[in-house]
Parts: sequence; structure tokens; C-alpha cells
Amino acid sequence: MNLQQTGRSLEYLLHAYARTPWRAQRQWLGAALLLVIGLGMTAALYLDVTSQAAIAGRQIQDLRSSIIATELVNADLKSHLAESTSTVSMEARARLLGYEPVEQASLQYLSVPGFFEPEPVVLATAGSLRPSAASMPPEYTESLFDWIGRRLESAMDAGTGVP
Repeated sequence: MNLQQTGRSLEYLLHAYARTPWRAQRQWLGAALLLVIGLGMTAALYLDVTSQAAIAGRQIQDLRSSIIATELVNADLKSHLAESTSTVSMEARARLLGYEPVEQASLQYLSVPGFFEPEPVVLATAGSLRPSAASMPPEYTESLFDWIGRRLESAMDAGTGVP
């Protein structure tokens, strides 16, 4: 194609475009529609994120209220257990079951052959807990004041010539 043909075809397009103004309107309408669709998608995304945050917040509130309800039930059960195991309650239930307090005179002891009372477990001997002073070197049993006094005495003895 030469330059003259290109100019004619351009003239033809401009003339055809001028004769059909609806094409320009359609382009503007398409751009506006694209803008509306973009804004709609942005709004839909914003609403989706906001609704998910609201749902998560509501679930947190529900969980907190169920935690509080569970803590209340737990406290109620603890108080019921404390009441049920109190001395007064246990004694009343024992009397209902036919148990009576034992008198010292009515006690009878049975000896069981082969039974030996268990001895307490001793993990360390009395001597291993603290070593005696005789087994420790004097450096570990001497106090700071004793050491200073001994040093001063030896310095004084060295200064006077007395052994």
C-alpha cells in the first residue's frame, strides 16, 4: 500500500465514523459500563471481606459466651461437690446407710499373719546429708575473720622474728 491509498482509507474511516455517531456513543457507554462493573466488583469484594470479619466476630462472641457458661457450670459443680463431701453431709449419709460412730472400747484389732508394716523410704543416710567438720579440710571450715586473724598473726610473727 502506498501513502496515497493509506490516506484514502483513513479518509474513508473518518467519513464512516462521522456518519455513524452511535459508534462513539457505544464506546463511551462501554467505558462507563466497564467502570460500573469494576466498581461493583470492588464493592462486592469489600462486602465479602466485611461480612467474613463480622461472622468471625460473632463466632468469637459465641465462643466467649459458651466459655462463660461452661465456667459457671464448672463452678456450680465444684460447689455441689464441696457441699456433698463436707463433713456434715458425709456423716448424715453414713448414718442413713446404717453406719454409726465407733467407740474406742468397741474396737477389735485383727492380727494378719505375714503382714509387716512398711518402713519409710529413706533416700539418703544421715551422714551423707552433711559431712562432718573433721572430714572437711580447714580451708572450708574457716571463716573470713579467722583467715584474716591468722594472716595478721603470721605477719606480726614474721615482723618480730618470733617463729
